Amino acid sequence: MGKSTTAAMFAAEGVPVWDADACVHDLYAKDGAAVAPIAAVFPEAIRDGAVSRDVLKTRLAQDKQALNRLESIVHPLTTQSRKAFVAAHPNADLILLDIPLLFETGADQACDATLVVTAPPEIQRARVLDRPGITDAQLDLILSRQMPDAQKRARATYVIETQSLEQTHADVRHLIAQIRETRDA
Repeated sequence: MGKSTTAAMFAAEGVPVWDADACVHDLYAKDGAAVAPIAAVFPEAIRDGAVSRDVLKTRLAQDKQALNRLESIVHPLTTQSRKAFVAAHPNADLILLDIPLLFETGADQACDATLVVTAPPEIQRARVLDRPGITDAQLDLILSRQMPDAQKRARATYVIETQSLEQTHADVRHLIAQIRETRDA
């Protein structure tokens, strides 16, 4: 959808950004906080003291209950990280939390407002399949675990459609100004 690119645009405008994907990457890294709890449940997923995403991905595809077990480990750790990030920015007038499964996990309840970054299905599919190692089957599995885009847009406070970088950046600047204007009023 362009979520990471859009989040980077907010960061470039001086907005502190917490990235759930980066958090999980850190949790899975050697000596990361998720390594030991994941090793207890999925020992085969640990390689050289870190979580092997490829092994874990294979396990999740084979076992429908594995995702629930993994989420019960990872979600509390990401929530803790997110809360620490917010607490570390007490004077920020705006903070962006980049959370892929915002509505699905209920994390939207901790937000003053929500932003959905969206793109037409054909653009979304092309962008994701351009990434190394992503197949049509993997994309379909990812999409099956997510709330449909139309539903997310309906629940969002704000929506940015990412058709071009220039338009997206203009929309980001406009949204930041709009939020700051509303808060100052």
